[in-house]
Amino acid sequence: MMQPSIDLSQRPMTGFQVLMVAICFILNFNDGIDVLIVSFSSPEIIKDWGLSKVEMGYIFSAGLAGMTLGCFLIAPLADRLGRRRIFLVSVSMITMGMFGVWLCRSYGLMLALRFLTGLGIGGILPTMTATAAEFSNNKYRDFNVGLVQAGWPVGAILTGLFCARYIPVYGWHQAFFVAGCVSLLMLVLVWFFMTDSLEFMLNNPATGRLTTVNNLLQKLQLPRLETLPDRIEKGADAHLSALFMPGYRANTIKVWIAAFFGFLTLYTLMSWVPTIAKDSGLPFELATWVGIALNIGAALGSASIGAIGSRFGLRRSVLTFMLVAFLVMQLYAFLPLSTELIFGLVLLIGIFVQGGFNGIWPTLSRLYPARIRATGVGFTVGIGRFGAILGPLLFGYLSDAALSTPFLFVIFSVPLLVMGGCIWLLQAENL
Repeated sequence: MMQPSIDLSQRPMTGFQVLMVAICFILNFNDGIDVLIVSFSSPEIIKDWGLSKVEMGYIFSAGLAGMTLGCFLIAPLADRLGRRRIFLVSVSMITMGMFGVWLCRSYGLMLALRFLTGLGIGGILPTMTATAAEFSNNKYRDFNVGLVQAGWPVGAILTGLFCARYIPVYGWHQAFFVAGCVSLLMLVLVWFFMTDSLEFMLNNPATGRLTTVNNLLQKLQLPRLETLPDRIEKGADAHLSALFMPGYRANTIKVWIAAFFGFLTLYTLMSWVPTIAKDSGLPFELATWVGIALNIGAALGSASIGAIGSRFGLRRSVLTFMLVAFLVMQLYAFLPLSTELIFGLVLLIGIFVQGGFNGIWPTLSRLYPARIRATGVGFTVGIGRFGAILGPLLFGYLSDAALSTPFLFVIFSVPLLVMGGCIWLLQAENL
């Protein structure tokens, strides 16, 4: 008997597929919540515990170190154990970390809890990218993967508004309690609704059993199968070595370089733009809103890069975004800045820097097949996190060395050209 077609790529998306992408979008709030809640809480933590800035810096670094290791150690397991399991493990880590900080009264324990939270976040991002791609059809895949990345700045914006209003009233411990409650709700959402994708199940016999596959087919409004088909994709298992097979090696190296330099500039801007705005003469409240404007631009850019990439090609779109971002940073460096111009240019920096950078996620979803997709994204993000750690630190050292803000903006705009060039040089027919 001929098997019915189970290819989702050309079919209209069902409500269940939209739900899976929406859950990935919501899960990406966690990264934005985590970064902003620590940033806004840091003055109160320093004051409450009598910490030096160096000691507070270790708290920041513990989270980033956890994220980096999570990308290397946890995310690739999604290609072997399943996307849903890794979501459950990762969100559980984040929830325990947030509630733990709420109850924490010890500096050493704080470092451990921030590391635990970072591990969870490091496991989530690559798995989200793979899941959103696999539940999407060809028409909306790039848009959906890009849209999921907009969850980060949306989470950051909401967290910034919440912290600015409620931390002065209720204290920093309560902010982490609220963040823990949000993570707990996400854990419930994953437990009851999230499932592995059909593409993953059909390529992993250990998890893709006939009953499980047919249950998912029913949700996808597809006919049941009498027997499981042969594996759709054959090849190396999901290990680091698979990323360096002849068909992937050159692209893997290029995309790792792109992620490193993209993360370097992106995290430098996210970390230092409010301080730069304050140093330019803006009061604290307006400088805080400059940081929020950066994330509003990031949300707009992240939501649009996938759709633009689908129409004009991802390689061309990412390169164009990076070139425009480079030019906007030169304008910020050399124009005489009024308050209105600062807000306008920072909004554009958010759109084109983070929007262009987030083009890397739909690019990765097309670069690697399902059997190694989470591994490919995980290691790319892990390499990129080293740039995220180095960038803000390097900016601080150069600033302390009395380099001017215009010169620093020129220096940190150059990595955007490197990233755009590396993406442009990728060799893949579907980019």
